[in-house]
Amino acid sequence: MNKNKTSGRGEAGTRWYENPDGLTKAAALAILGAILAVMYFFAGDFWHKTFTLAVSGNVSALADYFRSFGPWAMLVSFSIDVLINMGSIFPSVFISTANGLIFGLPLGILISWLAETVGVVLSFLLMRFFFRNTAEKVIAKADKLEAIDRASEKNGIVWMTFARALPYFPSGILTAVGAVSRMSIRDYMIANLIGKFPSTALEVVIGHDIVNFRECMLRLTILILVAAVVFYIGKRHLMDKQ
Repeated sequence: MNKNKTSGRGEAGTRWYENPDGLTKAAALAILGAILAVMYFFAGDFWHKTFTLAVSGNVSALADYFRSFGPWAMLVSFSIDVLINMGSIFPSVFISTANGLIFGLPLGILISWLAETVGVVLSFLLMRFFFRNTAEKVIAKADKLEAIDRASEKNGIVWMTFARALPYFPSGILTAVGAVSRMSIRDYMIANLIGKFPSTALEVVIGHDIVNFRECMLRLTILILVAAVVFYIGKRHLMDKQ
């Protein structure tokens, strides 16, 4: 019975959100659409301007925009960072850089780390809700995919932690892989909470130092070299695991 509850394959005892039917998915999609419509109706200009700046690459303009919210700047930055990571389409590195410029490196790293972690966890939950049971049908037809899927249930936390620790690695790919795997929600949350910290910290510091190149040239050079070595080692490690 316990195995059935955790497998998410629709056996007796499976929770409704682990293997939702088409009607449940349609209702959830309608609710999400309604929420987005309300957000756009009441603050369409705000969301449009904020997202445009957040993905434009103009870090200085983005930082100035966040500063214009005064004491609410931290909440605005955090919320936008969460939403961008939920979407898993656009990079959030520009917001991370802006956070380092506005709030300083320690607080900027903390805000970015927590926001990105919350965002990718929410994205994981949405992807799993809508796509996991469909992925299971595809996986069940291929023995190799089935073996990989079962392995992810045991070793997924190690793999995900390591992959998330790589700076500038496409976030959406890892979220999608985790969502269609058997990796538990608890393991995914732990892996991202741990793995996101070093990668986010590097992104914040490197972005901050690029903007302030003259004052931080030595540290920036060292960090870029470290990031390049870590990325190379991580890439080789992931390739060897395949």
